Amino acid sequence: MHTALYTATRTLRAVFVVWAAFTLTFVALRLLPGDPVALMLSGRGGFAELSPRQVAQARAELGFDRPLIVQYGSALAGALHGDLGASLQTGQPVSRMIADAVPPTLQVGTLALLLALTLGTLLGVAANLTASPLLRQLLRSLPSFAVSLPSFWVGLVLIQLLSFRWHLFPSFGDSGFAGVILPACTMAIPGAALVAQVLGKSLHTTLQEPYADTVRATGAGRTRLLFGHGLRNAAIPAATVAGMLVGSLIGGAVVVETVFARPGMGRITQSAVSAQDLPVVQGVVVVAALAFAVVNLLIDLLYPVLDPRIRATGRLVTA
Repeated sequence: MHTALYTATRTLRAVFVVWAAFTLTFVALRLLPGDPVALMLSGRGGFAELSPRQVAQARAELGFDRPLIVQYGSALAGALHGDLGASLQTGQPVSRMIADAVPPTLQVGTLALLLALTLGTLLGVAANLTASPLLRQLLRSLPSFAVSLPSFWVGLVLIQLLSFRWHLFPSFGDSGFAGVILPACTMAIPGAALVAQVLGKSLHTTLQEPYADTVRATGAGRTRLLFGHGLRNAAIPAATVAGMLVGSLIGGAVVVETVFARPGMGRITQSAVSAQDLPVVQGVVVVAALAFAVVNLLIDLLYPVLDPRIRATGRLVTA
C-alpha cells in the first residue's frame, strides 16, 4: 500500500514537472521583446518587400494572430500527440529536428554521466577511506575547486593539451568515438566534483552514526565498514545528484557543442534562441524536461531499494 502510494505520488510529480516546464516556457517566450514572424521573414530576405497585409497574413498562417490562450491550448494538444510544431526559420518539423540532434548529444551526455558518476564515487570513497588526514583534506578540497572551473575554459584547456600539443584526440567536429572523449570529459568534470562532494559528505555523516560504532565493535575495519554498510546508506543523496546532472546536460551541451563545433541539441538551441524560433526553443525545453522527469522518477523508484524504510512508510526517511 505504502509503496503504491509512493510510486503514484512520484509519477504525478514527474508529469507536473513536464507540464510546468511547457507552460512556463510558452508564457516566457511570448513575453520576449521582438516579433518572431518579422525575424522569420527578414531571415528569408523578404520582410522589407512585404506589405503589412502580407505580414499579417503570415501571422495568421502561423497562428500568431489568435488569442494567447488559444495558442497555448493548440500547442499543448499538439505536444500531447507528439507534434511540437514547425521551425519558423526552416519550416522543418521540430520533432524531426530534435530527433536528428539527440543522438550526438546523447553520446556525449551518456559518456559524461558515466565518467562523472565513476570519478565522483571514487573520489568520495577515497576521501573517506584514506587514513592520512592530510590526504583526506586534499581529496575533500578537490571537488570544490573543480566545481568552480568554467566549462568553456576546461574545454579550451583540454583542446590545447590533448589535441594541439599531444595530438591524442581530435579537437573539433564529429569524428567517431574519439571525438566524443574531450566533450564528455569537459561535461563530466563539474558533475564528478558535485557527486564527490555530496557522496563524501554523506559517507562522513553515515560513518558517524551509532550503528557504525556497533560494526566497529565487531572488529570490522574501515574498508569493510565503508563498503559493507556505509556506501549503501549514503547512496541516496548521490543518486539525487545523478538525477540533477541529467537536467544540466542540455545546458552543458550548449557550451560544449559550441566549443568543440559538434552537432546536437546544444547547437540547435543556440540557433533557435538567436533567431527567436519559438517552436524549436519550446520543443527543446519540453524534451529536456521530459528526460529530467523520467530519470528522476526512476531514481525515486530506486530509493525504496536503497532504503527499506521507504517501503514501510511510503516516504523518504531523512534520519
